[in-house]
Amino acid sequence: MPAKVLIVDDAMFMRAMIRDILVNSGRYEVAGEAANGEEAVAQYRALKPDVVTMDIVMPQMDGIEACKEILKFDGKAKIVMCSALGQEALVIESIAAGARDFVVKPFSAEKVLKVIDTVAAG
Repeated sequence: MPAKVLIVDDAMFMRAMIRDILVNSGRYEVAGEAANGEEAVAQYRALKPDVVTMDIVMPQMDGIEACKEILKFDGKAKIVMCSALGQEALVIESIAAGARDFVVKPFSAEKVLKVIDTVAAG
């Protein structure tokens, strides 16, 4: 059974890109999508996905805060942060907040799948 992934990004085109990468791999099922951190926390609670891909910079609640909230709810949550080039400090902060790994935008399908494969495997 494919692992379920929740995709979180305020940019619809980024969600679509990640969705296509996951679906085309045949290894993952997209459990749901969220456009901000508040939606991400609610979706995580409702869907209990195996892995979350989380943008860092979003309106209402950023990815780091959402990561912390999800981990309060489920300490075993597997979260992969997605950041743009030049956001190294935010990546370090998100790993400190409990994210398992990160991918830097713009990213390749191979890089996304490699990171998600590693995180999903535990």
